[in-house]
Amino acid sequence: MEPSSAKAKASGRLLLSTPLDCKDELEERLERCVGIVQSLTNGLSEREANDALTANVCKGQQQHEEVCLGLFALILTEPAQAQRCYRDLTLVNRDGMNIVLVKVNQILMEKFLKLQDAPRTQMVWLVRELVKTSVIGADGVLMTLLKQIAGGDISSKNLWLAENALDILLDQKEWVLKSGMLVAMSVYTYLRLIVDHGAQNLLTLRQKEVEYCAGMLRDKFMDCVVIGRDLVRLLQNVARIPEMDLLWKDLLHSPQSLSPQFTGILHLLTARTSRKFLACRLTPDMETKLLFMTSRVRFGQQKRYQDWFQRQYLSTAESQSLRCDLIRYICGVVHPSNEVLSSDILPRWAIIGWLLTTCTSNVAASNAKLALFYDWLFFNPEKDSIMNIEPAILVMHHSMKPHPAITATLLDFMCRIIPHFFPPLESQVRQGVFSSLTFIMEKRVLAHLAPLFDNPKLDRELRSMLRDRFPEFCSAPSPPTEVKLDDSSLLDSSLLDKDESGYDHTEAAFSDDEDEISSKGKKREFRFHPIREAIVEEPADITPWLDQLEDSIKDKVQQLQKTSDTETQCEVMQEIVDQVLEDDFDQEQMSSLSSCLSELFKEHFRGDVLPDEITEESLEDSVGKPVCLIFRNLVLMQEDNSGFSVLLDLLAELYQKQPKIGYHLLYYLKASKAANGKMLLYESFAQATALGDLHTCLMMDMKACQEDDVRLLCFLTPSIYTEFPDETLRSGELLNMIVAVIDSTQLQELMCHVMMGNLVMFRKDSVLNILIQSLDWETFEQYSTWQLFLAHSIPLETIIPILQHLKYKEHPEALSCLLLQLRREKPSEDMVKMVLSRPCHPDDHFTTSLLRHWATRHDETLAENIKAQLIKNNSQPRKRQSLRSSSSKLAQLTLEQILEHLDNLRLSLQNVKNNFFSQTPILQALQHVQASCDEAHKMRFSDLFSLAEEFEDAQNKPPKSRRKAAAASSPRQRKGPAPPTATATTEEESASSSASEEEDSKPKAPKRKRKGSSAVGSDSD
Repeated sequence: MEPSSAKAKASGRLLLSTPLDCKDELEERLERCVGIVQSLTNGLSEREANDALTANVCKGQQQHEEVCLGLFALILTEPAQAQRCYRDLTLVNRDGMNIVLVKVNQILMEKFLKLQDAPRTQMVWLVRELVKTSVIGADGVLMTLLKQIAGGDISSKNLWLAENALDILLDQKEWVLKSGMLVAMSVYTYLRLIVDHGAQNLLTLRQKEVEYCAGMLRDKFMDCVVIGRDLVRLLQNVARIPEMDLLWKDLLHSPQSLSPQFTGILHLLTARTSRKFLACRLTPDMETKLLFMTSRVRFGQQKRYQDWFQRQYLSTAESQSLRCDLIRYICGVVHPSNEVLSSDILPRWAIIGWLLTTCTSNVAASNAKLALFYDWLFFNPEKDSIMNIEPAILVMHHSMKPHPAITATLLDFMCRIIPHFFPPLESQVRQGVFSSLTFIMEKRVLAHLAPLFDNPKLDRELRSMLRDRFPEFCSAPSPPTEVKLDDSSLLDSSLLDKDESGYDHTEAAFSDDEDEISSKGKKREFRFHPIREAIVEEPADITPWLDQLEDSIKDKVQQLQKTSDTETQCEVMQEIVDQVLEDDFDQEQMSSLSSCLSELFKEHFRGDVLPDEITEESLEDSVGKPVCLIFRNLVLMQEDNSGFSVLLDLLAELYQKQPKIGYHLLYYLKASKAANGKMLLYESFAQATALGDLHTCLMMDMKACQEDDVRLLCFLTPSIYTEFPDETLRSGELLNMIVAVIDSTQLQELMCHVMMGNLVMFRKDSVLNILIQSLDWETFEQYSTWQLFLAHSIPLETIIPILQHLKYKEHPEALSCLLLQLRREKPSEDMVKMVLSRPCHPDDHFTTSLLRHWATRHDETLAENIKAQLIKNNSQPRKRQSLRSSSSKLAQLTLEQILEHLDNLRLSLQNVKNNFFSQTPILQALQHVQASCDEAHKMRFSDLFSLAEEFEDAQNKPPKSRRKAAAASSPRQRKGPAPPTATATTEEESASSSASEEEDSKPKAPKRKRKGSSAVGSDSD
């Protein structure tokens, strides 16, 4: 299909461009050079052409460049002439192909994404030929080509490029071995790509990559040692693959077998990875965008750029693995000047913090944190840079107030990485982290670490762990009294299965980590979101915060601590709320009080919130906890009351200590009779939090609810969608949370809510985008989404354009749901157009099966619509047509496509009694197409056109019974123009566009129905 006019299209033969783009200067120059070469060689034999080119390049440097670039451009745009042009190029060039290598590098770095398909294929072919002929500098070109292979991307184009580049390396292995840097760069590239290629359909490619990397590491290990410590990080990711497992064991236990000069793994871990390796795993486009954000975008204005970057590169499940590449690049390559550091330009820590929050896979989260702290583990102030370790400490420092959970999970990771990274080297890792922290203070990145390590906002056990690990940096070290960590068993090759974040390990994405899940399950007790206590039998220790409270409130908090009776606790809690409203509490007092309450009420946030049997009484009982007293007072208070903002501040502080308070508030507003109709109070709460944004706060709270209590999530869903439609219906974020965890019973309940009018999960203006987003979800999630959509009364025409996004191998869930729904519909023009616009493939039966069903149920309607599409696509598209119909921009139909689908339909109806292809509209349309199409199409679709020929023969000798209806008008002759006594249809045809006038001059069958002829003649109006 031709690309849409709204998208990039080919204005030249080399690059894609949009109507708004200026002509590319490089492309213009190459076209001029092609013209020069062709003017020199037109009409000459190969030998004469070569002599002419040689004579011309001898005239001067300019002529030499013009001929070389002209031949180079012909190689890219004329595949049939590529071999001859390359031969001529090798013969006539006088600079060792330097001018060509420069342009190849320029296109690969700046314009590779804009190359049309044929030139892209030819570019890879040319690189292969340069390598084959051992051109000096070809290794640099090949490394530039490797840089274009994107990580976290398993699209067909990216896989094609990865496989072809690997084939070049394998076919020319002897040549590759001569370049130590190419060996190291290719090993680094494909070790990283192996992780992305774990799907069943990619195992063949992955095996080739594994064999290449394992072979190179064994044959040229010392060439690969220059990679440094990141080589170990990449090998850890793939250590479960058998070939890599053997290599890993040799690396640990028999280093001399790899190379006599290799002393052991510490040799690698103490070597800093060069910038060029960290940069090679970002495509030039990614690199440009990141450098722009870190040098031009002001802090606070970055959201639009981050959203664009996420849509472009981080929106798929496979892209989770890209985050660690980005973080390593930011830490190791992006080192801003002092001028930039002191300005308001977006800092590196802010981008890294954003990347951490976009991790939805536990493995990706662990890998991202490892990438962030990797230079800390064996940090040496004499060899390593402060810029490599600065982002991690600043992320923790700046996230403490707005996002304490992020700071907590990073601090926890830093503590646990010391014994768990590699037990035999625990002392070296401890010294590396200690050196990092010391150097951070020496360079005044942070003046003191005590406010970070001993902050009241951190969990008590985490603070105890920090005091245990780093007493030198804590203001008040104390002996640890909490649970001891299990520092024992860790397989040498596995850090990646450690769950240091708020993600569930059962969703791990890397194939080589699957075996670790069951054997390491006990480590999940240390997951954060927020940090959970390992032992809950001890009474809550609120001493650090209690001492900071005034005596009046302090006594009540102590009374609350001592009693275990719920009713008494509620009475004391009401007294505390009253005193908070009466006294003028400052921020520090509010923070200390919320810390006390969070610690005292932590039992209330464990377990299920929703009662097993939902009745008015059970719901009211479930919101009788002491913490709900704050909600109740807030609900009963007017918004203009001064105490309203005080309680919001208290809740906001409590929210920082205990994030579950958010969805507990939503539950109270839904379940309590006192809060009836007050759900919008949640918006005031969201704006009072450090997040300050309703959408962000709502999504975070629903995510926390999803992780803790699926029943509660389903219970809240109708109210959330009803009360906050702008936040829930504009994207599929909340929908994905729901369908990812519900079971079939809960799905059926939600569908019932939709059909009873209690729940609206889709609206016309956004449903198409949400369904397109869902194509990347799991199978059950997609089926659930379609079931919920079908429960709504949204016309199918609203989402029919999704057909353009569906591929029969990749999206069977959406196709099967659409197929079952479309079979119930009467075919409209847009429906038929979209169905016919699907590419023909022998294994894709969607279009044929649907057309066959329509042909048996709605044969006349289908025939008219197909006739209209055949007539419209029988000539070149005109501007008036595209302006007339918005759907024409969505689906680009070709005549060949329609004929292919019709021929498939004809074959499927061969053994069935069906008169679809005997209908006049279809036969008229086929006759019309046959009269104007070329011989190739006539031969290809001869069986289809034979139906039209039979119809034409029948029309030449019509039966008398058929002529009765036409008694009032004489039929047209088979040859010659129409008679002057034609009907109104002929007048319409004569007034139509030039295409219709051509049609009038062609032989026509006698008209049986005025309607049928009118459709043919008036189409171009």
